[in-house]
Amino acid sequence: MLSRFLSVTARRLRTRHPTRRLHAGAGAVVAPPAPAQAALVQSGIRPESLPRHVAVVMDGNRRWAQARGMLTAEGHEAGRRALEHTIWRSHAWGIRALTVFAFSQENFGRPKMEVDYVMGLIERTIRDNIDEYARNGIRMHVIGDPSRRPASLQNAAREAEEMTRNNSQLHLMLATCYSGRWDIVRACRELAGEVQGNLLMPEDIDESLLASKLATGVAGEFSCPDLVIRTSGEVRLSNFLMWQSAYSELYFTDTLWPDFGEAEYLQALTSFQNRERRFGQRNA
Repeated sequence: MLSRFLSVTARRLRTRHPTRRLHAGAGAVVAPPAPAQAALVQSGIRPESLPRHVAVVMDGNRRWAQARGMLTAEGHEAGRRALEHTIWRSHAWGIRALTVFAFSQENFGRPKMEVDYVMGLIERTIRDNIDEYARNGIRMHVIGDPSRRPASLQNAAREAEEMTRNNSQLHLMLATCYSGRWDIVRACRELAGEVQGNLLMPEDIDESLLASKLATGVAGEFSCPDLVIRTSGEVRLSNFLMWQSAYSELYFTDTLWPDFGEAEYLQALTSFQNRERRFGQRNA
């Protein structure tokens, strides 16, 4: 059934997008937008006021496809293109970390054919772009429960992390098989193991140490997002970065993810710039 599904999807995508192919290595790499700073200046955005870490709940691929009479897979392909553009814009604009919610643990409740297709799409996205990421200073991390990923995807993740481990311009965190609650529980278990092994005293555990054990701790000082964006009109976090987003600014848009382009991204950044972040304190 899956092979037939992929075959039909490939034929339809070739018809709609003749220059794109679906097998690994064929995805077109999106070049960084240029001139990068011009878009920020024209929108009145001050580079120094940009969020250091942006997190995105990429929602709306299926609804986008349904509204156009397309297959769900075509919506996910369109979402992939939006993701690639967003990565390069973030890199060009000087954002230091970008975390995207690619696949939640709850998404395993979807039809198996869709789950298998999305897993394959994530793997292709990694393999098709990793050389460019490595050359352009992007460090990739695939965060989430590795035990729930297909072996081929996990291999691609390991290869990407190894190829880019010396990069630091942009930390790109692809949250796959991820859950915010799972992340917190896993970090607590790791700390408990260190206490049990006499490597750590309970009184040594504080917020900073716990944060370093969370999945986004790989980004160091950029582990917590300043801005969380969610597309498609849904107004909730859906178990995404539950600890890390405690003081994040939240931006919700009705735009479906495949339609999330430069203008919408700039609007989100403008909204962030115009907010006053107090972190629970009162200004004098």
